Amino acid sequence: MGEAAEFIKQTNFTALDWCIVITYPLISVFIGLYVRKLITNIQDFVVAGQGLGVFLGIATMTGTELGLITVMYSAQKGFTGGFAAFHIALAAGIVTFVIGLTGFLVYRLRDMGVMTIPEFYERRFDKKTRILGGIMMAFGGILNMGLFLKVGSMFIVGVTGLAEHSMALPIVMTFLILLVLIYTCLGGMVSVVVADYVQFVVLSFGLLLTTGLAIRYHGWTNIFESVERHMGAAGFDPTLASGTFGWEYIVWMGFMGLISCAVWPTAVARALSMDSPQAVKRQYMFTSVSFLIRFLIPYFWGICAFVFVMKYGALREAFFPAGYPPPDPLPAGIEAKDNLYAMPIFLGHILPIGLIGIITAGMVAAFMSTHDSYLLCWATVLTQDVVAPIYERNGRELSSRARITLSRVFIVVIGLYVLYWGLIYEGKDDIWDYMAITGAIYFTGAFALLLGGLYWKQASSTGAFLALLAGCSAVLGLEPVQTAIGIKIPSARVGLSTIGFTLFVLVAGSLLFPDERPKRLPRSPKLSPVVVVGLIVGLFGLAGLFGWVWWASQWELLWKIVLIVGVGLFAALAVTVTVGGFLDIRRLFRMLRQESATAQAEARADDPGTE
Repeated sequence: MGEAAEFIKQTNFTALDWCIVITYPLISVFIGLYVRKLITNIQDFVVAGQGLGVFLGIATMTGTELGLITVMYSAQKGFTGGFAAFHIALAAGIVTFVIGLTGFLVYRLRDMGVMTIPEFYERRFDKKTRILGGIMMAFGGILNMGLFLKVGSMFIVGVTGLAEHSMALPIVMTFLILLVLIYTCLGGMVSVVVADYVQFVVLSFGLLLTTGLAIRYHGWTNIFESVERHMGAAGFDPTLASGTFGWEYIVWMGFMGLISCAVWPTAVARALSMDSPQAVKRQYMFTSVSFLIRFLIPYFWGICAFVFVMKYGALREAFFPAGYPPPDPLPAGIEAKDNLYAMPIFLGHILPIGLIGIITAGMVAAFMSTHDSYLLCWATVLTQDVVAPIYERNGRELSSRARITLSRVFIVVIGLYVLYWGLIYEGKDDIWDYMAITGAIYFTGAFALLLGGLYWKQASSTGAFLALLAGCSAVLGLEPVQTAIGIKIPSARVGLSTIGFTLFVLVAGSLLFPDERPKRLPRSPKLSPVVVVGLIVGLFGLAGLFGWVWWASQWELLWKIVLIVGVGLFAALAVTVTVGGFLDIRRLFRMLRQESATAQAEARADDPGTE
């Protein structure tokens, strides 16, 4: 382990790179200070006045979903599952494109003009469902992001060579969370989307360049041969029950693709911030490339990190002290290096001086863009969908200023919790599986309510309320919970079972306890016959393609094509969104300045004494 520790410390990170990393995040703080004066009401704070253009919408959704936590847990999946993990990325890209093509769920939500999903619960069902929905969303979401800070900080201490210093991780965690809290509290969604745009530009080109350097370092053919040599067929075929995944997991990941873009609050918040329902559809169709690549490239980095580790005996001994594949559990007295460190250690050795600072700064920006969006989302949900409705039930009203202040208080409280939870949680789940199952506490019930509430007139408030409660059963998928009660069930099975359970409860509760007057459903976008036929043909074509790949065992060929095409599409998207997003920011600021000027004029008119 001593030789491995010395190897880990010897990265290309220098004082110049530290200067880049420390200076870059301060840009976000200045953005928060600048836009603070443009925030005049709670709508500006929560959804940026619903004035985002398509390109800025793509940039901010990508900036949120392509966070450092995403890069880390995806690299971990690539490290442990090889190219077989690519099926998760492909499912995310395909599902997001279909959502954009059809407008499923998101079009109707945006057309209703709601600012949050629980607000939809009240309009469609009743106030108590909104309050419970807000509590469930915040609880599941805050628990879900509990490891973001820790895992993001692990990247920084890994890439800089500080992974062997015991106090490095908590110090970095504290610094990062304080920085995020400052600028998120200042500017709300406006500072978030502008910071996300900057992060998109830096990180997009950083991802592409780093991927090229990783291929150059290992050699294209050598990467695939190494995975074949060490992992065998399980490194390419996700359907093998003897591998990391299997059919049950594949189905779960297909559903997760739908959830991550059309139900998860931080993604939906971007849809609800768009300037029209039609813009939402275009946003999702273009962003499908980002949803593909946000998994695909980090998976590939994780695979390259695996090849790197297996190449050097000291690292192999550190990460696999009991041999590869590692036994479960490890023999008594043997402890392996956390595999989350593998990818940042790899990058720390292959990226040159200067570039490693820029890439790390981009990753810090990715970390911040995810945290700001999540903190803002959960804080405003607690304000808008829990506290404000409770006040209204008691005949009182929260002013816009009070809502903004309360949201800022919640942002700070949640941030402190995230710091605490990251320091104490000791679960052994893969980070992606931890996030999927904690998120399921919220999204299984939310999916049932959105599906039933938007498309089934008979869905009742009682059925909705019970379905939200049924989603709590997803907590059984957490490893510490299973250990405490003495069970062992795959998290994918728990998630799929919870989905079925919540849908059953919604239907049964609605039929047994119907509302007196079923409410009218919102309108759906009109789909032309060409789109319908194209969608059907495309889905059957994909089914045929995957059937052939499975039958002929051509998984390696498929993943090579997916990687090349995906990276090419993302390169084109990065250039387009960089230009278009800049123009959208100019239009957004112009709109906010006009609103601010109007608000000031109205204030002077109401109070002549200020003249």
